[in-house]
Amino acid sequence: EVQLVESGGGPVQPGGSLRLSCAASGFKFSHYWMYWARQAPGKGLEWVSSIDAGGRNSYYADSVTGRFTSSRDNAKNTVYLEMSNLKPEDTAVYYCVRKLQAQQPLDDALRGQGTQVTVSS
Repeated sequence: EVQLVESGGGPVQPGGSLRLSCAASGFKFSHYWMYWARQAPGKGLEWVSSIDAGGRNSYYADSVTGRFTSSRDNAKNTVYLEMSNLKPEDTAVYYCVRKLQAQQPLDDALRGQGTQVTVSS
């Protein structure tokens, strides 16, 4: 069974940090780019970051550049999202996503159940 399982979310104060993890199974993880996306209450799914199959290159939305870092461990079939200097507007459910093709819309791609991140004082 193809599966993605996110973990590591929770409540955090503004300026704090969290590390999200996503464990993948059921497919050749090292062959795929992986993505992080988030959905804030009442809003659509927003792309956050992408990381290539080998983990050498990563890309970020402007809103998180300089604060978030994506990495992966292909030996553990896991992708990570290190988040620092968190802001209230980062509050959302965070998903890791696997696309079958680069042009596949995030909404149509495989994602896990998500992990809630709440940034509040």
